[in-house]
Amino acid sequence: MTHQDTSLQDASIQETHDLIASDKVEGTRVYGRDSKHIGSIERVILEKRSGRVSYAVLAFGGFLGIGEDHYPIPWAKLHYDENLGGYRTDLTRELVENAPKYQSDDEYEWNRENGRLVYDYYGVPPYWM
Repeated sequence: MTHQDTSLQDASIQETHDLIASDKVEGTRVYGRDSKHIGSIERVILEKRSGRVSYAVLAFGGFLGIGEDHYPIPWAKLHYDENLGGYRTDLTRELVENAPKYQSDDEYEWNRENGRLVYDYYGVPPYWM
């Protein structure tokens, strides 16, 4: 299979009530249990073979995007809230701040061991079970 150059294709899609493009999820604000802004989704991590969303990476801290920490959060902990125009979680900022994280300039190794730590911390079953 060869790589196709899709730069000339129009990738825009019509969103529906239930579907959203990944590029529109990135940058979306996340609000905690108290409805206060915690951070924003920096990226969405997908499981290659099943297509399931594994994590959302929440970014916050630092100044003007410099020195932000990145917190992998199970997708199951996020729920879209139309009134807020962002994702709501039952977590507090303090709970997220103590979660597994990586620095903005670090490489994070996405593997089952790290995934298990993240899912255990948040108390939800891993996406692969």
